[in-house]
Amino acid sequence: MKIGVVSDTHNNLPNCRRIVELFNDAGVERVIHTGDISQVKTLEVFTDLDADLYGVFGNNDVERELLDAFLSESRFHFVDPPLELEWAGRNIIVVHDPRDLEHMMKDHHDVVLHGHTHRQVIERCDKRLLFNPGECAGLIEGLNSIGVIDLLELSAEVLKF
Repeated sequence: MKIGVVSDTHNNLPNCRRIVELFNDAGVERVIHTGDISQVKTLEVFTDLDADLYGVFGNNDVERELLDAFLSESRFHFVDPPLELEWAGRNIIVVHDPRDLEHMMKDHHDVVLHGHTHRQVIERCDKRLLFNPGECAGLIEGLNSIGVIDLLELSAEVLKF
């Protein structure tokens, strides 16, 4: 199973449109957003995904009433961190701020996803993958990135755009 991972979109709508294209072209089965959506306009762009969207809220998701109202009418699934999922036999934990992991991460988590820092992280520790896809809301073409994780192989690929 391949999943897409995106973080800190910060309402950059042109980049969000490109992210949707990249995930649809990659054939991901689901997408995880690790927080800082910022506005409903971003979620509206993500309705063009061929996959369901899951995620957590970040520190810049201050329009919560509007976001919650939109989400209640959508096929998207967002919660306050942590989000815990079990897909393809893998236990996944999703937070926005990596500092939260100190108290939330458990031994059974195979995939640990976070955002907030805008810095790419791909770390393998024993049988665990720690991943942050990095910056995707920047204005400089070619420096933005999202990720695709193969849950069966427990591998991560970064897609630059």
